[in-house]
Amino acid sequence: MTHSFIKNPVKNQAHSAKRVGILGGGTAGATIAIRLAALGLETYVFEKNKSLIDGPPMCHLHAGGNLYREIPDEDCVALLKQCIDILRLYPYTIDVRPTVFAVPTRDEGLPEDLLPRLDILTDAYRKLIAEDANNKVLGEPENYYQLYSHEQLIALSEREQVTVPRSVDEWMIPVAKYLDLNKVKFPLIVVQEYGWNIFRLAASAQLALADYEHAHVFTDTQVKQVMPVDCENCSNADHHVTKWRIDYQQAASSETPLTTESETKNTTESIEVDYLINACGFRTGVIDDMVGVKVTRMVEFKSSYITHWDDTGGQIPEIIVYGSRGTPEGMAQLTPYPGGYFQIHGMSKFITLFNDGLVASSKDSAQPKLPPQYVHYIEDGWDKAPLQARSQQAIDYVAEFVPTFHSARTVGNALYGGQQIPGEDDTLRVADVSLYSNIRYARAENVKASSTLIAADQIVDELTELGLIDHDTPANRNRYAHEWAYLTKNDSMAIDEVARTLAEQRGFPLAMADVNHGIGGTTLKGFNTANDASATEI
Repeated sequence: MTHSFIKNPVKNQAHSAKRVGILGGGTAGATIAIRLAALGLETYVFEKNKSLIDGPPMCHLHAGGNLYREIPDEDCVALLKQCIDILRLYPYTIDVRPTVFAVPTRDEGLPEDLLPRLDILTDAYRKLIAEDANNKVLGEPENYYQLYSHEQLIALSEREQVTVPRSVDEWMIPVAKYLDLNKVKFPLIVVQEYGWNIFRLAASAQLALADYEHAHVFTDTQVKQVMPVDCENCSNADHHVTKWRIDYQQAASSETPLTTESETKNTTESIEVDYLINACGFRTGVIDDMVGVKVTRMVEFKSSYITHWDDTGGQIPEIIVYGSRGTPEGMAQLTPYPGGYFQIHGMSKFITLFNDGLVASSKDSAQPKLPPQYVHYIEDGWDKAPLQARSQQAIDYVAEFVPTFHSARTVGNALYGGQQIPGEDDTLRVADVSLYSNIRYARAENVKASSTLIAADQIVDELTELGLIDHDTPANRNRYAHEWAYLTKNDSMAIDEVARTLAEQRGFPLAMADVNHGIGGTTLKGFNTANDASATEI
């Protein structure tokens, strides 16, 4: 994304519409911006990177949270609801294929332990469809999960693999052929948890915001400082702020036809806003310190690794092998992309996690301090040798359960970053927003990207309470009907084009910007979308 995307540069502030400043253009910041710009608020987004949504590794729509055996059932139901909601905002980001969950023989757990939760999730999905038929985006409720016995898999292993699976049985043929069935317990569980493509998500957000004249996006931009403009009783804990000043600096290389000469010399510009939203991801605490908010959080550096495997024989589902997080036998996650590319998570400290990668805030600062090495990786990219070593370890780890995966090769790519975790519970997987009404400040901390639209709703409610917007408007009702303006003007081919550009800019294979199976035409009828002949119905 470039600054030519900005419809109205911040020069003339003499207009009556209320202004909101959003610091951070990740999934939270971008989604909140879409929500607020649709309501007519002058919405200013400041993002350090060159494009939106370029953050921690993500690849999976946690529609039920089944990767996380340790979290409560109610959190899993919340994740299901949030995923359906976010899918309806970003339908062209989804790769429709099942996820296979296997409990390894070395694990103390049993597949049967998961069944009560899966039944709860099936009922919850059924209720969501009863509330709104357009919530049926994961297929029929009775097909939300299926079980496969050892005998069924032996039979499937003798069938010929199909290049493009059209049924769950066909998806399971390569699993039956490639998974070492002696190392897993039965039944295997197949769940309609889909893939979620970060390049397509960034492209969708970019196109959505480009459609709003009220959206002003500054990428490649550093926020230098935020300060209250009019602070009453500032020395008191219950002081009030009604305006904030954001001082920011655009990179000199970002000159476009819409920037002036002064804007290309790394000069500091300022804007005043009526409400400030902190969506800075793992740097959230930096802004908390500027604002003067005391809060406890952790930050974790994590990485996934991109590999290429020629020997799949066709498309395969995502495969999860459960394990104990942080141990040498942590969960293995093999996520497919088009073109034979695979993203690997291995939840051990030799692959995705790091011995010193989890840090906490202190009494002196709300910002946890990652070791400099990981900050260097985030800002400048991985060093080649450790990236190669961990990528190969990831391949070897998956190959313990999928022996033919030994032929996969590293490609020198990773999806990685810092993830903030509010509080002191590093198993937390559901979080949204904290509101400070007296100082007109909100902090969005989303452990999972699917939480972002719910966070945006909470901020809208807060802005309504503060009298900054009206709640009962057609634009607000459109959100709950998922009538998003950009979906009426862009189809999956438009997303393809932007997503491929972003993948190339970020140094990833172009194939990773695509999906094997887009949301099909039948499902899209409920999305109010542009005519889309390119989606594959499955």
